[in-house]
Amino acid sequence: MNFAPDLFSTAWHVGAICCGAGVGAWIYRTAPWRRLLDGHQLNALLGAAVILTLLWSMNAGVKPGLNLHLLGAMASTLIFGPQLALVVVALALLGITINGSAEWAAYPLNLLVMGIVPVLAGRFYFRLVERWLPKHFFVYIFINAFIGAAAVVLVQGAVASVMLFAAGAYPADLLLSEYLPFFLLLGFAEAWLSGMALTLLVVYRPEWVASFDDRSYLNQ
Repeated sequence: MNFAPDLFSTAWHVGAICCGAGVGAWIYRTAPWRRLLDGHQLNALLGAAVILTLLWSMNAGVKPGLNLHLLGAMASTLIFGPQLALVVVALALLGITINGSAEWAAYPLNLLVMGIVPVLAGRFYFRLVERWLPKHFFVYIFINAFIGAAAVVLVQGAVASVMLFAAGAYPADLLLSEYLPFFLLLGFAEAWLSGMALTLLVVYRPEWVASFDDRSYLNQ
């Protein structure tokens, strides 16, 4: 994560810009912007962006582009929905780019791998759980928020590794031995963070969580 721009050719950067523009148009057309007319919802979104900026500023890594940090994508997706979650992620990425933790030239690629991929993966996972498992409070917390967060981190790590290999930035054996395995540990930490955050919110502020419905999850 936090890719260095010189690890990728111009074609990769152009592709990321096109993908980001397409997703941006989708967000503009479909996002529930009316939710932000509520001052509490707007403050929650901006607060989430600040929290992610702080989390993403604390990263570890030994080689350019092989940084690791907590993601928060699944929690953001469950709380705000995919469109507004991508807004949160874009603002957080803007924050770490301004403070120098990431480079401006890599913003589209970083947004793709740290925002678009994990948020859409989280939304797909949530849809699968909704379809195949009962709507129960513990299913929501443990399957969606806890296990889902870990799964999304693993997907994001796999996609980042494939991109680095396909771009010729690093050999596969280095990525498999010194990068990808650490996403297992990161996924465990991410699961706890997401699980605790969603538990607190659905107990004390369920109206802030777009994917949680009291009538569906508590009246079973």
